[in-house]
Amino acid sequence: MSAARSKGLLSVSRAPLRAAALAAFLSLPVLPQAAAAMDEPQKSELRGEIRAYLLEHPEVLLEAMDALEAKRAAEEARNQSAAIASLAGELTATPPGTAIGNPEGDVTLVEFFDYNCGYCKHALTDMEALVAADPKLRVVLKEIPVLGEQSVAASRVSLAFRHLAPQRYGEFHEKLLGMRGVADEDSAIGVAEGLGVAEADLRGAMGSPDVQKAIDENNRLSALLKVNGTPSYVIGDEVVSGAVGREALAAKIQNMRSCAKASC
Repeated sequence: MSAARSKGLLSVSRAPLRAAALAAFLSLPVLPQAAAAMDEPQKSELRGEIRAYLLEHPEVLLEAMDALEAKRAAEEARNQSAAIASLAGELTATPPGTAIGNPEGDVTLVEFFDYNCGYCKHALTDMEALVAADPKLRVVLKEIPVLGEQSVAASRVSLAFRHLAPQRYGEFHEKLLGMRGVADEDSAIGVAEGLGVAEADLRGAMGSPDVQKAIDENNRLSALLKVNGTPSYVIGDEVVSGAVGREALAAKIQNMRSCAKASC
C-alpha cells in the first residue's frame, strides 16, 4: 500500500480507522505483521492516529485495563480450579471429630484463616449462621498463621487442643477467634483450660511433630491454591477470597447442590 493510498483510507472515515488502529496496537499477534508491511512514514502516521484516538477517548485505556484484569482473574480461577481438582481429598480432609457442622454433610466448605485476622473475626458470625441454618453443611478449618509469631503460637495451641479434644475443637475455635484482643499462646491456653484441657497436656501436645506438620501442610495447600489472604474459602471448584458474607457463601453452597459447581 502506498503512502498516498494509506492517507486516502485514513481520510475517508477517521474514527473507525482509529479504532481499527487501536485494535491493531493492542493486539500483539497482529501488530508485528501489520508493521512489517509498512514503511516508516506509514508507521509514524499509524502511531499518530493511535495517539490521537487515545487522547480523544481515554476511557478506552480503562476499558483495556479492565479487560486485562478480567482476563487475568479468569486465568487465575482456571488454575485454582485445576489445583483444587488435583488436591481432591487432601483439601477437605480433617481429623475425625473436627469438622464443623454435619460431618457427613453433602457440601464441604473449607476456610483458611488466621486467629488474628480481623476479617476472619468479622466473618465468624457468618460461618456460625451458615452452620446453624444448614444441617447438611460440613466445614473444614485450615489454620494458616500468616500474621506473625503470635498467630503461630496460637495455632500451635489450637492444633494441640484439636489433638487432645477433637470433639470440642469447633467450640475452641469459636471462642478464640471470637475473643477481643490478640490471640497468642497465653490467650489460647486460657481458652483451652476453660474447656477442660490442662496446660501441661497442651504443652506436651504442642511439641508433637504432628502440630508443625499440620501447619506446614495447610501452608502448602494455600500456596498451591494461590490463597493470598484470610479468610479464604474453597467451595467445590472455586477459591473465594475475603469476607464475602453469609449470603454470597450460601448461594455458592446452594449452587453446589443444584449443579455440582460453585457458580452455575
